[in-house]
Amino acid sequence: MNGLSKLFLAACCVAALTPIGWHAISSLKSPAELALIPPTLVPHEPTLANYDELFRRRPFLSYYLNSVTIAAMSSLVSVSCASLAAYRLARTRGRFRATVRSALLAIAFFPPIVFLFPLYELIRAAGLVNHPWGLILPYSALNLPFAIWLLIGAFEQVPYELEEAAAIDGLTRFQTFRKIILPLATPALVTAGILVFIFSWNEFMLALTFMSIESQKPVTVGVATLSGAFTYETPWGQIAAGVIASSLPLVVLVIFFQRKIVAGLTAGAVK
Repeated sequence: MNGLSKLFLAACCVAALTPIGWHAISSLKSPAELALIPPTLVPHEPTLANYDELFRRRPFLSYYLNSVTIAAMSSLVSVSCASLAAYRLARTRGRFRATVRSALLAIAFFPPIVFLFPLYELIRAAGLVNHPWGLILPYSALNLPFAIWLLIGAFEQVPYELEEAAAIDGLTRFQTFRKIILPLATPALVTAGILVFIFSWNEFMLALTFMSIESQKPVTVGVATLSGAFTYETPWGQIAAGVIASSLPLVVLVIFFQRKIVAGLTAGAVK
């Protein structure tokens, strides 16, 4: 059974890595080689022309900065609000906490497209279409239920006796939360922030709907709407290069914080 589990895990890894590997190979091909049928598995003459075209002649850096700003601010807003709500719920007794926690998890699984039209009407009424906050606020709100659910388990692990000792020392409730509770829940806070960042970076449908000005597009929309020199020409090489370039920050982020992500996700799992 152990051997079968390893084989299944290896097959899942191969299936997950094949698309990104194919994009990496395609990004190194010339337009003529990309048009070959059957396609070549290894580029005959590897070239970085697609990356050069992407960064020199396209506003890709602008897309990049837009995505960084939107994702980082969404993480900050969502985790800040979620930490306050989760702490209050973690200190609530009785069935109410379990009911709210289950409801939050159920809401977190709603697909964002369900909220597309009402969100657009709200953003349009607020005058935030084609503005970074037009995505920051929806992303923060959509990720709030999951962030709260995740942080409740971490705050439950913090002994209540620490708060009693802090109160005896003269700390207010908020000072206790800021100076004692939050540092102890750092792994969960980092995990929630990274997961919100990844969602905000990868989200496409809301970004496509709310951002129509070229200078305000995030990287997902920027790469998907790349056009060629002619109306019906699709620059597949540049799109593949854009996919690889836009994926690297997330890969580095997850590798660098993988221990904290695991610790945050398992907080509250073991008593």
